[in-house]
Amino acid sequence: MIIGVVLGSAPGYSETFFSSKIQGLQQSGHQVLLFSGDNSNDFKLCPVILFPKQYQSRFKQAVILIWVYLSLLPFFKSVFKFVKMERHDGISWIRISKSLYSYAPIFKNKLDWLHFGFGTLALGGENLAASKQAKMAVSFRGFDIGVYPIKHPHCYRRLWDKVFKIHVISDDIAQLTYQHGFKDQAPIVKITPAIDTKYFSESNKTLIDTPIQMVTIARLHWKKGLNYTLEALSILKKAGFSFQYRIIGTGSEIETLKFTCYQLGLEKEVLFLGKLAHLEVKQQLEQSQIYIQYSVQEGFCNAVLEAQAMGLLCVVSDAEGLQENVLHNQTGWVVPKRQPQLLADKIIEVIELTEAKKKHIIERAILRVKKEFNIQKQQQEFLHFYEE
Repeated sequence: MIIGVVLGSAPGYSETFFSSKIQGLQQSGHQVLLFSGDNSNDFKLCPVILFPKQYQSRFKQAVILIWVYLSLLPFFKSVFKFVKMERHDGISWIRISKSLYSYAPIFKNKLDWLHFGFGTLALGGENLAASKQAKMAVSFRGFDIGVYPIKHPHCYRRLWDKVFKIHVISDDIAQLTYQHGFKDQAPIVKITPAIDTKYFSESNKTLIDTPIQMVTIARLHWKKGLNYTLEALSILKKAGFSFQYRIIGTGSEIETLKFTCYQLGLEKEVLFLGKLAHLEVKQQLEQSQIYIQYSVQEGFCNAVLEAQAMGLLCVVSDAEGLQENVLHNQTGWVVPKRQPQLLADKIIEVIELTEAKKKHIIERAILRVKKEFNIQKQQQEFLHFYEE
């Protein structure tokens, strides 16, 4: 079986879920081709086929355009079918010509499956798989179904009627598809993220130290709710708690968040560590006791799984998949989003728990992650996804 996976860019250091999926398919004898607009990460697990670039020079763009179109002549049958289907859907000739240029590498490769790694990547490519007599799959992970359709209503209208199978990472993500027009036109299969439970394993640590060590791994983006986290921590500081909070990640909100720390008087307590390598991330988790993921919108979050596996006490928001990631009062705590006072109260409650209660929560979290969110289980589920 030949499976084509479409991503905006080849997987980076934090996107281990794509790597483990590809490895599992390859180990079972399937061929995987990765179609991407960028491979600056030098991804080498499978062939990476880059989409044609867009050039600022009109002359250069025209020459490349003609070359790409000529290269599609041996694949006229699937190209003709794609054009016919697009015209039937009312797509303009200009949009069709752009699609032929952008998706040229897909037309040139034999595929049994064409899997768009995020829902937004399938927009404009709804007829690609059928034109090649392949099956189309689409994954929805968070932003692509939780935020994008709000800004672009009915954007998935064509997709729902053409997709063969849908992959989601949580039950809440599945429910969001129905809010945006899905009407059971195709099966929805939930396959949760997974982590290397041997690499991320419990380390010996003091359950609550002084100062209290807390950490978050997140892209510095509004949807991660870091501003609310900082407000909650300012409440902790006013209540007399001594702590250090480390944020691992980069993003566009760095200046805003640093200014928020200044206004809240948290410059000494909050450290922005930027992007760290896997080993450094693990070391930071080993030094921490509490993990916070107070997102406004979140598909699932691998970092929370890693924190649980390493024995951290996890406090998360009720955003989408986080409620499945952490079971409230069983493997951690779930707090309603956008309410800093409630988050502060919950962190204080966690700090003041007995050692026995903390150990009980940690043990349950570790066992659940090992059983439900290991890479081997995820790989088998993806095999069934394509083979059924």
